[in-house]
Amino acid sequence: MNSAVFLHGARDLRISTYQPPAPGPNEVMLDVAAVGVCGSDLHYYKDGGIGGATINTPFIPGHEFSGWLKEDIPQLDLQSGELVAVDPATHCAQCEWCKKGYYNLCPNVKFLGAPPYQGALTQQLPVPLTGLVKLPGDITASQAAMLEPLGVCVHAMDLARVRVQESVAVLGCGGIGLGIIQLLANSSCGSILGVDPQPHKVDKAIEAGATSAGTDLTVINEYTSNRGCDLVIEATNSPDGFAHAVRAAAIGGRIILVGIPDGDIYSDIAASEARRRGLDIRFSRRMGDVYPRAIELVKTQQVDVDAIVSHHLPLDGTGHAFEWQANNKSGLIKSMVYPGTVPAAVQLNSF
Repeated sequence: MNSAVFLHGARDLRISTYQPPAPGPNEVMLDVAAVGVCGSDLHYYKDGGIGGATINTPFIPGHEFSGWLKEDIPQLDLQSGELVAVDPATHCAQCEWCKKGYYNLCPNVKFLGAPPYQGALTQQLPVPLTGLVKLPGDITASQAAMLEPLGVCVHAMDLARVRVQESVAVLGCGGIGLGIIQLLANSSCGSILGVDPQPHKVDKAIEAGATSAGTDLTVINEYTSNRGCDLVIEATNSPDGFAHAVRAAAIGGRIILVGIPDGDIYSDIAASEARRRGLDIRFSRRMGDVYPRAIELVKTQQVDVDAIVSHHLPLDGTGHAFEWQANNKSGLIKSMVYPGTVPAAVQLNSF
């Protein structure tokens, strides 16, 4: 019998039997291979929702995932048993924003792993054909699942429009922050300064390519002699993230807000601090059509997504993955869950 992880409400996660519905028109059944635990999944776990997307009935989280096809899809040149990545977002293609190309802003999006749409923390799942992403033959199940968060990083970089030799601060050095630091290290920017309150993530930021890193804004103040950075990319889950980004920015600087704050609110920001700097502030939401670039970055080893995954767990370890991340377990960067067969090369963590 198929099993799945259900969130019933804040911090109420249970594993139960689950019979997935048969695939509908233009859908295909997948055997789920690997699922990354995302920061947004954690908000559902800690807060019971994100904005208007609340848990009203038990649902299956998980939107960063890969899977094995259960049948041939000739029109997409895909064969049964082939590993694919999945874009969890199905936009309507009809609204004003879709027609302008802003698919990531579609208000009618159907997003796997966000209520009421079931996600991938289950052994089998029907998915839209439009979400299937063909992969190179040498990519692993975990790497394929990491293409979705890497896509978020690529989209944030597109919004940032990094300039030659400008200074950049990255606030929050979890999975998204570390992916962005790797992309910045491949760019033409100048100094890259990482900030995270957890010392092991500071160390990871340096490994990922940061020029310097620290546990608070002191590293930015000291490195820039209190000038601040030209570009600040915020990727935290803290209500203080926006305010910290403002304080980290130089006069005339730019801020890209990628993180989702706990409680869905930003803490008080002194208007004068942002206004007197004349800051350009943009909010980043999900991604556009970036999977081809994300695949190329992994294939050519320009981004090491394996270095971001610190913990590997079976489906019955999912509760520990959520609890560890909620409690900021030392050494944890990102957990990968394997709902079915665990690849032979994967060493699972004990719990």
